[in-house]
Amino acid sequence: MTPVSPAASSPESSRPSTAAIVTRRRARWHPRAGMDRVAVSAPAIVQIVVAATAAFSFAHYVLGHAAPLLAATVTVSSLGLVRDARPRRVLETVVGMVVGILVAELIVFVAGIGWWQLGLTLAASLVVARFLSPQPAFAIAAAVQSAIVMVIPVSVPFIRMIDGIVGGVAALLVTALLPRSPLRAVTREGAQLLTAFDGAVTTLVQALRRGDPVRAQRGLAMARSLQSLVDQWRAGVESGSEIARISPFLRRQRSEFQRQDRVRHHLDLATRNLRVIARRVVYLSDDRQPRPIAADLLAELAAGARLISDALGDISYEPAAREAIRAVAGRLDPRVLADRSSAVDQTLIGALRPLAVDLMTAAGMPAAEARAAIPRV
Repeated sequence: MTPVSPAASSPESSRPSTAAIVTRRRARWHPRAGMDRVAVSAPAIVQIVVAATAAFSFAHYVLGHAAPLLAATVTVSSLGLVRDARPRRVLETVVGMVVGILVAELIVFVAGIGWWQLGLTLAASLVVARFLSPQPAFAIAAAVQSAIVMVIPVSVPFIRMIDGIVGGVAALLVTALLPRSPLRAVTREGAQLLTAFDGAVTTLVQALRRGDPVRAQRGLAMARSLQSLVDQWRAGVESGSEIARISPFLRRQRSEFQRQDRVRHHLDLATRNLRVIARRVVYLSDDRQPRPIAADLLAELAAGARLISDALGDISYEPAAREAIRAVAGRLDPRVLADRSSAVDQTLIGALRPLAVDLMTAAGMPAAEARAAIPRV
């Protein structure tokens, strides 16, 4: 018997001479994302540049102010790069900044400039702003502008108050005369909601066909995540509607914003009903029994919802969407389906009825007509 050397039998000898080093893959920066951000923000950039330049030029060349810094800063801060440049939000920001400037000008006029005056100005601006508005951004805007007044002295009192008002007026005028048309972005947000809605419904349909509780749980999670998309769409529609209301250049888009708000409202109700259905599917899937009847009905409702998505960009799809959903709604009678489904399945089919009503009204059908399309029980 050949003796085994200690080196060969030791644990260290079985280890590789080199060990793999775990490295973390670096996230690569891609210029495409940056270009997309620039493209999305291009209207806001143009709007800010035009408004700030106009405000500065008016204060400097017309009013004769040597360095009207606040005319530009108030304009830039009130407009911002966010898409929600509705007039009310711009006005609230302007008022907040003008309040901060006024408080600072009063303190400078009475007590002069110094470190304790700066602290007093910031405290007073924040207190007054919080008293006037519940919006945190309102108070921050007031504090920032008041600090600028304190650290950049001028010889003429209250001249920066005039600069701030000029900047605010310029921001409001540009909002109306050079608006950011949000219709395309709003339509895209609606399509994103309907795409996510379709994904959640498709997952629930698969869970029903296979009796799969895992897919049912996944579908419920997807249905719950729809609310953030609904809220995002609502904010976009409200912002676009307010801008179109004051801008003569977006007057023709007012009816389209009203239509999208109607679709958004009923799809909000549809997503809530979908969450009810998803919870029911999770409960029923515990027995791992396939339910093809309910799956087929839900899949046909999803097909109608896809036509609603097409109708966001082309209203001519709305009649087809209404008729497609109406055809499914007419079959949502638990009594007729009683011979082919259990009592438990019939409760799920009953839960599809309000979803069908919401989808029909989202497609433009009057509510009374949509309810009449559902068989009476």
